[in-house]
Order: sequence, then structure tokens, then C-alpha cells
Amino acid sequence: MSRSKLSFRELAFESPAYFESIKLRDRILRKPLGLQFKPEDLVREGSDYHLALMDENAKLIACLVLTPIDKERVRMRQVAVEESAQGRGIGRQLVVKAESFARKKGYREMSCHARSVVLPFYLKMNYKIVEGPFTEVGIEHYKMSKKL
Repeated sequence: MSRSKLSFRELAFESPAYFESIKLRDRILRKPLGLQFKPEDLVREGSDYHLALMDENAKLIACLVLTPIDKERVRMRQVAVEESAQGRGIGRQLVVKAESFARKKGYREMSCHARSVVLPFYLKMNYKIVEGPFTEVGIEHYKMSKKL
């Protein structure tokens, strides 16, 4: 799958594509930890930005969620890439596009709680460790931040 054929989209909350993103996040991020989404988890996402990369057939390949903290800061969460697309720079492409999206919305800083296994990914993208390690959803995380 060529990165050039991917399109970046904001997904409307509770749209069919949004529900596809939940399935991807659940499969990649939740199920391996024995977790699942609860209805109350999803209700809280109504004011978040849901961003995705779609392939040439409009199939969701990667997604993430941006949760506003305040007028200048946003938190990136739930970054998930289809297993078949991992290791091809697609996650990096999505994060770069999400940073640009956030800048256009007026945010000046993006943070995330990165699992220790993806720490090198975020460090390469110029995120700085600001806290950690700490345990979240039963695994080690670090709070990271980047000025936009």
C-alpha cells in the first residue's frame, strides 16, 4: 500500500467511519490488554477530534483521537494503525497531519501518554518526555509533549 494513495480525514462523531475507527482501536489497542470500550468511554469522545488515514478504497488504515485540554493544548490519544500497514511510515504520516490539523485549530502544544514500546517513535518525532514512567491501563507509559 502506497502512502501517496492515503487520504487524511476528520471523522464525524458517531459516523460509520467513526465506528470503524473504534473497531480498529479496539483490535489494536484494547483487546491485547484484555480491555474493551464501555459506552461511557465513547460518550466522552463527542467533543474530540477523530482523525484518520483512508486507503484508495476509503478503508480506514490508521486513526487517532485529539482531546482538547484547553485553548492552546491538545492531547493525542488512541493512535492505531492496521497490522498490515505497520512499519511503513503510516503512523508517522498520521501524526504529522494531526499536528498540522491541531496547529490550524490554534493549538500550540500536543501531548500524549506513550506506551514504553513506542517511545522511540515519538522521540524521533521530537516529542519530549515530561513525566514517567507511570502505569496506565496496566502497562508502562510516559507523558510526552511537543510544541506545535
